[in-house]
Amino acid sequence: MKLSTRGKYGLYAMYYLAGHKDEGPQSLQSIASTGVPKQYLEQLLGNLRRAGLVNTVRGVQGGYQIAREPGEITILDVIDAMEGPLELSECMTDEGHCDRSCACPVRRVWQKLTDSINRELAGVTLGDMFQPSCECEAVHHE
Repeated sequence: MKLSTRGKYGLYAMYYLAGHKDEGPQSLQSIASTGVPKQYLEQLLGNLRRAGLVNTVRGVQGGYQIAREPGEITILDVIDAMEGPLELSECMTDEGHCDRSCACPVRRVWQKLTDSINRELAGVTLGDMFQPSCECEAVHHE
């Protein structure tokens, strides 16, 4: 399983907006400085806006801004907005996908892993991403 470019870029954009939340609306150009292609970014920001994670401000000083405090937006919120609900197998959302889905021991494994990943993603907020991690501190102090 790999997170798509859409999910990664959406998270980059949200991290950028969270880091600039007190500076007013951010232009598409400034958000694109994260490395997200500008033409793709507009589409991603539309998804984030529809999910209630980003607000748009019109006008000369307009742009995009985070809709809630970074500590209130989980990584799961962002991934759901970009990718839809995370499921490791089609049988998780479509029981008709396989005639054995209700009694399948492998499906139980996929469900357990899916639940675990979703729990982890729901347990990390954009605000948490601004906290230094022990691993980074160890690297920088050597």
